[in-house]
Amino acid sequence: MTTIDSERPARAAGGGGDLRHVKVAVIGAGFSGLGTAIRLLQEGMDDFLVFERADDVGGTWRDNSYPGCACDVMSLLYSFSFAQNPNWSTTFGKRDEVLAYLRDCADRFGVRPYIRFGHDLLAARWDDLRRCWHIETSQGEYTAQVLVTGTGYLSDPAIPDIPGLKDFEGRVFHSSTWDHDYDLTGKRVAVIGTGASAIQFVPKIQPEVAHLDLYQRTPPWVAPKADKVIGPGERWRRRSLPGYQNFRRNFNKWGREVLAFMMSSPKIAEKTIKGMAIKNLQQHVKDPELRARLTPDYSVACKRLLFSNHWYPAITQPNVEVVTDGIREIKDGAVITEDGHARPVDAIILGTGFRATDRPIARRVQGVNGVRLAEAWSVRMSAYVGTTVAGFPNLFMLLGPNTTLGHSSQTVMIEAQIGYVIDALRQMDKRGLASVEVRAAAQQGFNDRLEERLSGTVWNAGQCRSWYLDDKGANPSIWPTYTWRFRGLTKRFDAASYRLATSAGAPAMRGEVR
Repeated sequence: MTTIDSERPARAAGGGGDLRHVKVAVIGAGFSGLGTAIRLLQEGMDDFLVFERADDVGGTWRDNSYPGCACDVMSLLYSFSFAQNPNWSTTFGKRDEVLAYLRDCADRFGVRPYIRFGHDLLAARWDDLRRCWHIETSQGEYTAQVLVTGTGYLSDPAIPDIPGLKDFEGRVFHSSTWDHDYDLTGKRVAVIGTGASAIQFVPKIQPEVAHLDLYQRTPPWVAPKADKVIGPGERWRRRSLPGYQNFRRNFNKWGREVLAFMMSSPKIAEKTIKGMAIKNLQQHVKDPELRARLTPDYSVACKRLLFSNHWYPAITQPNVEVVTDGIREIKDGAVITEDGHARPVDAIILGTGFRATDRPIARRVQGVNGVRLAEAWSVRMSAYVGTTVAGFPNLFMLLGPNTTLGHSSQTVMIEAQIGYVIDALRQMDKRGLASVEVRAAAQQGFNDRLEERLSGTVWNAGQCRSWYLDDKGANPSIWPTYTWRFRGLTKRFDAASYRLATSAGAPAMRGEVR
């Protein structure tokens, strides 16, 4: 086995200083990073390290601890196929259970010795002469032949630029950095945002606060959530009957592909999904004026489709006001809307989502000729099969551009990408390759086909402003079709789409190496 003593120096490939060198460096210890580490060990590839900025595994499930935090994909599917859990207590996993599952995976598969906690990625620079990545972390420098980023798109909170927000003398926090030391009981609270986090924490805090002002820019489509407690009999079947849980998981995975068809055009979505959401709204909101303000004016699923049985009952309570006027400023302990109305508050909670199309890691990664990933993405964030980028050899991004799903579980995409990375590593070893870099033409061709797929779907209907879109109105987020298509594209590492170099310092070649 490869020595994993972090104090033992090793020279970078092709020479260089006494820096610890590994074959694979993985950034992040959430679902993507842990899954990669587990599969590397299962393949007998143990020359790697995982760099995690926090002090524990879990990624977004570690960071998001707000009341009511839960998954909106069935637990059966929101888990690794190679590490299925028969002990979920409810249909949809709650935050603490998902985090416990990830911690268990790290322990059960022996990943923790390979993780360097408290190592925030500061910079990663490609060395074209030595064909390796020079990695600078908050606790030291390393080199690696291959860099795998597992930082996802829900890791860095989006903070709105509201005049006076920074000067507010009360308490302010984002849902992803929940302040558990602050007691909301009897407080006047402003919640800004009505997205996936807000619909979970608002019903939890509404009974506790004196008054809650809910600032809504655009109302979400909200469907009922078929969540229930999983009884001991079902848990026994999942543990004891061979193949039963795997059958249930695959049934759910393939069943969710039907949603992709429903979302393939606004007309189909209107005839199928919309009725369910409208019925949910009408059932819980009896006031016609409020119901009108809570009814979206865009195609269902144009923005992320949300699921909750508690959202509408909570925001129709007497101590909640739904505010649809835009926020002008925050001043003198009050939120002031465009109409001049000032609403005094003790605390402001930001349910404003994440920087999904402006990923901070892109400013820290430099490829060929020192070009930053952010510069390469200055026109639009894009990649080849959501994983590799021209000009950035040996860089593999998990949950990269256009891998977000509107209809299924991200774990399906993560596992497909991990398989692609594993096969790339196999081929690099087998052929003696120092580096692989996707050809610009291959990346452009893939994205041209992707744009054709996106055209006409609910996500590109042009009827709403969602976090799927960048500031130019392009959609670098959504995978617009079935997951089986993505799994087919990533089943094998297609070397013909790459420029290949056989040794450090050697020129890169196109296509297959004979």
